[in-house]
Amino acid sequence: MRKTFALAAAAVALAAGLTACSAASDASTSTPSAASSTSASSSTSTAATATRTGTFSGLNDKKVAGTVTISGDTITLSGFSSDEGPDLHLYLANGTDEASVTAGKEVKGVAYDQANQTFELNGVDASTFTNVVVHCDKAKAVFGAATLS
Repeated sequence: MRKTFALAAAAVALAAGLTACSAASDASTSTPSAASSTSASSSTSTAATATRTGTFSGLNDKKVAGTVTISGDTITLSGFSSDEGPDLHLYLANGTDEASVTAGKEVKGVAYDQANQTFELNGVDASTFTNVVVHCDKAKAVFGAATLS
């Protein structure tokens, strides 16, 4: 009986020792890997979620006011107002002229009289654009824009 007990105690001690070595080995090998993947993913997510803002001003004798914030995959208009137009749309563009709007990316229709509005970008990379433009598609006229910073 003593041999069985001694043998069992030795087996438990050996298993505990091996488990401790294995855990220490796993921790030392996985920690740098986990840390580097964490820092890589945090720098990627920081770039993807960098917040950019701008203040609207009217163009072409039109009035547009308010602020725009782009954060992650969302565009938010705050304190927004615009002259009324028959077919106003929000665009991401690299300039404020008609050619820039045509080359840009339409976000969605925008309400001229709704102060707070939110739009999803649905995978559009807003970091490649410098302006958010309010454009009347029917009249092919830029009403106003905000330069992003």
